[in-house]
Amino acid sequence: MFSLLPFAAISQTLSKIIGEKQLGVPKSDSGIKHSFLIAGSRTILVGEDGKVKWQTKGKARDGYVLGNGNILLSIGNSAKEVSTDGEVVWSYTLAKENKELGTAIRLKDRNTLVVERGVKPRLLEITKDGEVVVEVALKPETDKAHMQTRMARKLPNGNYIVPHLLAFKVKEYKPDGTVVREIKTDLKELGGRGKRNWPFTAIRLENGNTLVNLTNGNKTVEFDAKGKVSWKVTNDDVAGRFADPCGGQRLASGNTIICSYGQKNPQMPKLFEISPDKKVVWEFFHPSARVHEVHVISTNGKAEGTMK
Repeated sequence: MFSLLPFAAISQTLSKIIGEKQLGVPKSDSGIKHSFLIAGSRTILVGEDGKVKWQTKGKARDGYVLGNGNILLSIGNSAKEVSTDGEVVWSYTLAKENKELGTAIRLKDRNTLVVERGVKPRLLEITKDGEVVVEVALKPETDKAHMQTRMARKLPNGNYIVPHLLAFKVKEYKPDGTVVREIKTDLKELGGRGKRNWPFTAIRLENGNTLVNLTNGNKTVEFDAKGKVSWKVTNDDVAGRFADPCGGQRLASGNTIICSYGQKNPQMPKLFEISPDKKVVWEFFHPSARVHEVHVISTNGKAEGTMK
């Protein structure tokens, strides 16, 4: 959804930030190294060397390193673009009538996509000058703000995909609010509603499939264009590493990064990467972070491409 700096430029920016220290531990028997931003109970930028390059206070729900080196966050009930020295260069605050701000993602036209939950659940596009240029009324199946939606993303066709947890659906909205497609996550082959397969992060892939993390269902599923399961990973495949998977990212390699937000076992990773044949090829352990979303910036010195 935005261009990234070449990895060398990112490295130069990060090297200027003081206070580097190692709090988390990456592990890969395959020799994989990532730089990445995690948004959650700890909001931390980690280099390929495993050291913390930047961090900020507060709990974030979404986050990205932008092409200009700044960091865009949904944190508290604001969306903020901050420089690595802490200057807030752009911000948007949740409307008073609503309860929670979720998504915050920078679009190709440099507008920022945010989602509000509450009495007026809605998706907004906001310009750099703070003008709301798109407003889409969302259609959740509950008035409980926290359970209305999760991480929305804009599609190349101009529509939006929005996960609705208690509806067990990822809905595709047109800018006029019309729902033109639904992907159901309570399919019988996934265990039905009894497995609480609440959709959290939905990512439209280049092949037209949609990758969805299912939180309480503890699985990641790829659905084809007709909403049929084409690939899935469960705890049976990854030795119990799933614990409330929230954020995720499909990498250029075809591997998938998964945030295990509810993981409390210190012997288990907070982030892990799986290959298409369901092998765990990279992990990140941290003593205290709960990882809500992730943005992998580079892999072994090469910038990752189009994000979520």
